[in-house]
Amino acid sequence: MRLRLLRLLQLLRFLRFLRLLRLRGLAVVVGAALLATACGGEGGGDGEGAKGGKGLEKRTLTVGTMPVADTAPFELARSKGLFAKEGLTVRTQTLSGGAESISRLKAGALDVSFGNYVSFMLADTNKAIDVRIVADAFQSAPGTHALLVKQDSPIKSLADLKGKRIGVNTKRNISALLVKAAAKEAGVALDDDKAFAEVDMPNMGTALKSGSVDAVQAVEPFVTQITASGTGRVLRDLGAEPTKDFPIAGYGTTAEFAEKHPKTVAAFQRALAAAQAMAEDRSLVEQTLPSYTKITAPVAKEISLGTYPTEVSEERLRRVADLMTEFGYVKGEVDVPGLLIRGG
Repeated sequence: MRLRLLRLLQLLRFLRFLRLLRLRGLAVVVGAALLATACGGEGGGDGEGAKGGKGLEKRTLTVGTMPVADTAPFELARSKGLFAKEGLTVRTQTLSGGAESISRLKAGALDVSFGNYVSFMLADTNKAIDVRIVADAFQSAPGTHALLVKQDSPIKSLADLKGKRIGVNTKRNISALLVKAAAKEAGVALDDDKAFAEVDMPNMGTALKSGSVDAVQAVEPFVTQITASGTGRVLRDLGAEPTKDFPIAGYGTTAEFAEKHPKTVAAFQRALAAAQAMAEDRSLVEQTLPSYTKITAPVAKEISLGTYPTEVSEERLRRVADLMTEFGYVKGEVDVPGLLIRGG
């Protein structure tokens, strides 16, 4: 009897020992799993998101940009590591204008692109691509956009533009729209095909001097360069009414990209919004401009700069859409709410 009890006791002790081994083994497994999860949450493992384990759908973005003052915050975001803090690597392609941004977005060569709002709205309304506005970029201010003529031109007022040729970067885009709005206020109706000729921004001064056009719609720094060189004079500041504080450009993508990569788009929005806020410090913009444009440090201190909104405003964008409808750029109304991406 005693022997049986002893054997039973030994058996119970052995079973208890096995149970302890199993529990300890489970603890080791759980601990290892927790450790792996913690390490992966900081951007290790799958490499998604360097900030708080956001799990970005895509870490490398190809962004279309232009070497103009409008994109200074974008360059600030790159140089100050704001994109990197969001887990993003940004590669760039330099564009010549809004039409190119649309074609490259459509082809999938760009994930996000800088571009003027008229080009984005035209492309969406005409169903060239389904556009989504990711972020605002630039809003006009006095001196940022101007209509110029030769220093000795007989053109003295907007009324004298009737029958004249005006150089714009691209027909039927933001440049032509600003000119048409100012001309209409002066009682002059301008035909897009007859009144405008396409001239690259850097060649505006040359076009005026040669007489190939009678006037040009230029932006900074070309406004300052043309006037400072004596080549031309400002006929009309387009940063004044009726297009004062006008939304000029933003960053767009396709609806398909935005739907497939919401966390990536939100990360881009956060980084750019922070940079747009930093750009309120003019000295930072002045320091940045020579790093990616042909604007020298002395010129950067002299040129007129617009503002850099930190968020997209439906109300502001409606001003663009309304003018486009007024001048027949689109039939019907632009679906402004449908263009917007909320969040970020």
